Amino acid sequence: MPEPKQDRAIRTREEIIRAAAEVFDERGYNGASMREIMKRAGVTLGAVYFHFPNKEAIAREVMNSQPDTILPRLTSQGLQQVVDITLVWSRQLQSDPTLRAGVRLAVEQSGLDWRDTSSYTAWEKIFEECLLLARERGELLGHVSPRDMAGFLVGACTGVQLYSDLLYRRADLTQRTVNMWELLLPGVAGPDIAGQIKVSVRRASALAG
Repeated sequence: MPEPKQDRAIRTREEIIRAAAEVFDERGYNGASMREIMKRAGVTLGAVYFHFPNKEAIAREVMNSQPDTILPRLTSQGLQQVVDITLVWSRQLQSDPTLRAGVRLAVEQSGLDWRDTSSYTAWEKIFEECLLLARERGELLGHVSPRDMAGFLVGACTGVQLYSDLLYRRADLTQRTVNMWELLLPGVAGPDIAGQIKVSVRRASALAG
């Protein structure tokens, strides 16, 4: 039975995004071309332009797909989910070209003629929602602002991964993320809660699968 046209279009779009992520991961935005993405995806140039008007549109799609590579893996809630997001993120950055490309594109924007902060603000919103639930559950110390902490975490994780990438190509990123939480938790979570939050390299590996 022939594949339905709509299903085929969806699959082609996914293949283009996956191929584009690999190219962006390897070459960055400026080093990537629509023709290389076309060849990597195994489709025609017309098919690429049917789904995306230009390279910038594909880059934005890849950049803003970061949460989709992480959130479906998680079942935890509140503060534990915030920790788990960063643990899986740190592990996936070592192996997932789509996530790596999204992070690279977000960071490289300072050298481009377009700016898109939506990937950062999306993570802030996700963290803030988790932290609001954490506050409702009594997991946070009274002085902790979910919004302020969410913004801090986005900046902290960005900096940690850049430093780890520069030194060791992110080989130690998960351990650095664990270290970050071991320093942060006593200052943001109640004493009883801080001891219950699970944060380890082993947990990161198990969640990432």
